[in-house]
Amino acid sequence: MKKKILIISICLITSFTMVAQDKPNIVIVFLDNFGWGEPGFNGGGVIRGTPTPRMDKLAEEGFRLTNFNVEVQCTPSRSALMTGRYAIRSGNATVPIGDGVYGLVQWEVTLAEILSNNGYKTGMFGKWHLGRTEGRFPTDQGFDEWYGVPNSTDESTYSSMRGFNQSDVPETYVMSSAKGGVPEKVRPYRLDYRPLIDRDLTDKALDFMERNARENSPFFLYLPYTATHFPTMPHPDFEGKTGNGLWADLLLQIDSYLGELQDKIDELGIAENTIFIFTADNGPEALNYGSTNLTVETSIQGTAGPWRGTLFTGFEGALRVPFAVKWPGKIKAGISSDEIVHAMDLFPTLAKLTNSKIPQDRIIDGIDMSDFFLNETDKSGRDGFIVYMGNDIFGVKWRNWKLHFKEQESWNTVRDTYTMPRVYNLYDDPQERNNVLFPHTWVPKAALKQFEEHLISLQQNPPIPAGQKDPYEPK
Repeated sequence: MKKKILIISICLITSFTMVAQDKPNIVIVFLDNFGWGEPGFNGGGVIRGTPTPRMDKLAEEGFRLTNFNVEVQCTPSRSALMTGRYAIRSGNATVPIGDGVYGLVQWEVTLAEILSNNGYKTGMFGKWHLGRTEGRFPTDQGFDEWYGVPNSTDESTYSSMRGFNQSDVPETYVMSSAKGGVPEKVRPYRLDYRPLIDRDLTDKALDFMERNARENSPFFLYLPYTATHFPTMPHPDFEGKTGNGLWADLLLQIDSYLGELQDKIDELGIAENTIFIFTADNGPEALNYGSTNLTVETSIQGTAGPWRGTLFTGFEGALRVPFAVKWPGKIKAGISSDEIVHAMDLFPTLAKLTNSKIPQDRIIDGIDMSDFFLNETDKSGRDGFIVYMGNDIFGVKWRNWKLHFKEQESWNTVRDTYTMPRVYNLYDDPQERNNVLFPHTWVPKAALKQFEEHLISLQQNPPIPAGQKDPYEPK
């Protein structure tokens, strides 16, 4: 009898272990305002002031996408990633400017929620930018734990700016929370902590992985670093290390932290059961910030490589960001693809790879690309997408073509609106300067089919209004 009980116990333990191992861990490293041309695997690295060996190794050991696209602002990209939907649908098509309510309503279902419902431990360490009021924090949206900042890193400069103390604008705090609890203010987010925060985020991410690996719990780690958003301030351990300026120092810092994460996964023996994704929220910043009244060099423009544009534009430089995904034994190593993929595709793709359930009562704009990621097909299944800049449709991307209805050179320049769309061939013209509408008038006829379908879907399923308060139910 004792022997039978022992055998049954061993079988139960083994069964539990196999169930846990059948669910791959997920790590998403999500950089802020990080251009396509920064990593060595996209031609950057040494020409940006420092080699990026850990980024390059990740690409060598995984699947590199050269045509991975996002929204052109921070908040919309994070909304698309978390919900699998165009940000216009969630009411988060633009970054918040005022101090009112914004972010994801409780009705939205996030990637963290579907994974949590599937038995995953979920942790987020870094910048949220999808809500800063009651009911809108990460731990209200599926994450078990969170440490980071609710909004954008430029707010770390507030207390150093002339006139701020005489305003009624609240100071930004670094916060910490657990699911079901009220976030606590840990410390003010000021320039003294700006260079240090990503070190702390990395340490907490390492601890999160170790705790859950020890408990044999599948986990989802979302690590949206505050780098490389303005102000550019590397950690003291990296400042001056490259001898090539602050940007190169910060690039080296990011590469080093990325290496620590990968080394920890190897050390824990979970590499073959971990999907590791490295990407960003939008292209590089524009240089013109005006006078900052700061004593440090903080305004440094990144690079989008061969592509034109920075964040807050509809050009490829805003849309395309670095992307590499690694899953040893599942995703073939050392290959790349220029197939179109969008950040919102990660929602249904990761759901499929983890056997998690996605909501059926709403439009999911993302496409399941699990077969593409697993190299069972060389086609992503996506021909294009609608290009938003804020609440405005700037254009349509279709295969190697772009249609532009509106253009602006930077976030603070004049916007041009065209009576006829400008058409660019991205193979011939990565800078999107040579309008070839004539003789290629066939391109709009092909590209605008998805545009018409999108507009119809917005009429049938009206977007959630920006600033919508909870509770919310679609009409």
